[in-house]
Amino acid sequence: MFYTAKYIILEDTVLQDYYMEVEDGKIKSFSKEKPDFYEDLGEIIAPGLVDTHIHGYCGEDIMNAKPGALNIISEALLETGVTSFLPTTLTDSTERLNEACRIVGEEYRDVKGAKIRGIFLEGPFFTEKYKGAQNEKYMSDPDIEKLKKWKELSNGLVNKIAIAPERENIKDFIHKANAMGVYVALGHSDASYEEAMDAVNEGANIFVHTYNGMSGLHHRNPGMVGAAMNSETISELICDGHHVNPAAANILMNVKGRDHIALITDCMSAGGMKDGDYMLGEFPVVVKDGTARLKEGGSLAGSILKLKDAVKNVVDWEIADVFEAIQMASLIPAKSVGIDDVCGKLKLGYEADFIVLNEDLDLKATYINGKRVFE
Repeated sequence: MFYTAKYIILEDTVLQDYYMEVEDGKIKSFSKEKPDFYEDLGEIIAPGLVDTHIHGYCGEDIMNAKPGALNIISEALLETGVTSFLPTTLTDSTERLNEACRIVGEEYRDVKGAKIRGIFLEGPFFTEKYKGAQNEKYMSDPDIEKLKKWKELSNGLVNKIAIAPERENIKDFIHKANAMGVYVALGHSDASYEEAMDAVNEGANIFVHTYNGMSGLHHRNPGMVGAAMNSETISELICDGHHVNPAAANILMNVKGRDHIALITDCMSAGGMKDGDYMLGEFPVVVKDGTARLKEGGSLAGSILKLKDAVKNVVDWEIADVFEAIQMASLIPAKSVGIDDVCGKLKLGYEADFIVLNEDLDLKATYINGKRVFE
């Protein structure tokens, strides 16, 4: 099958008026030559989006470890333009984290929608000051034996974990995690600039929802935000217009370069649902006016952002062009956890997971393995 659009966005260029050939679910060729039969999809063909930080969607939460919920999330995410994601856990008891890892490890091959490309453990090795919507009673120093257990229970899927750099035994933990193929992110932390940079120098490579849940930038104490800005790391950003002011997002993008920014949603179970009362882990959450907030205290509790809207937002805010916005929601997050060999770009031999956008960047269709699965 051949598909065409005015623009086809690749990892390093934009093809205009080309034809993309898909055979057996994979991309076979890109050609200027007009084939006999083809489908014209309109304005833009772009790689399927990759969400490397998402807790739930469509009323389901990864932490509930409910059989079948993973597929509900996977299928519903197709309406957001996401074709690959990392189911994300929260700080919780070891037993509940064991169960969440186990069920994703058991069910990930059977999902019918967006593909599971790993598991992100957001915690529990954080510190209390910037706990956000994470439960401090389960926070502790990093424990490599627990990480080994979660990796084992998940069928080897765990490939990203977030920690606070001021905790004990950070250096040893980062080295051992990296050796296991687990990327280490930094977040929910009151670390000094020096502590954060030490963790980066030992091998941590991602800052979790940069600006949110971390010590801020001050000219005499650059903090976690300063370390994010001044290091060759990838910074996650929640671009829903609530978590980070667009001007602050622009500053981070300008300092780091847009090739070091991963747009993520940090979406919780209320994503794709109507306003009302929900739970995030053990905490009651109220969803209204485009935000999810803790019932007690009013802190932001993840988001209800769709990744396709983050792409549209950064373009509408005039802080990224279309090419940059797409890469920040596909290739860069994939690179951050080493899965860009299987997703995050349109390339010969890759699975034909792509999206179709109109000129206003509205999602028109989502394709998995060359088949239209959402319209």
